[in-house]
Amino acid sequence: MAEEQKIMVKAIVEVLGSPKEHVEDTMKSVAEKIKDVFGVVSYNVYEAQEVQGLWSTFSEIEINFKNFDQLIGFCFEYMPSSIEIIEPLSFNAKCTDMSNMINDLLAKIHRYDMVVKNMNAENVILKRKLDGK
Repeated sequence: MAEEQKIMVKAIVEVLGSPKEHVEDTMKSVAEKIKDVFGVVSYNVYEAQEVQGLWSTFSEIEINFKNFDQLIGFCFEYMPSSIEIIEPLSFNAKCTDMSNMINDLLAKIHRYDMVVKNMNAENVILKRKLDGK
């Protein structure tokens, strides 16, 4: 974007696994890493709850991002389950800036899609070998 607009968001980041202590320690570690990298205003890490034999916890984090690119990078790196943009109430952006951002987003999605398809193909081959076909 031509003008750098700070963006304040509230993000929910979740961790699921076992045992409970590991899940809680991992969530605390993730929240601390986010705090070290981004402009964290506040965060809370909640106690893990048992969900179908696994443990689930989450952290609610308020973050000030320098720009939209940084927000998108955060989303890909930490895969939050929810993002609420608090500020600004609206954005001013050039069409070329938005096109570039969307194309970067699409490129990342296509890379992930290729990885998933390759893993699926490898699984099919391995299954055939195991089945003796």
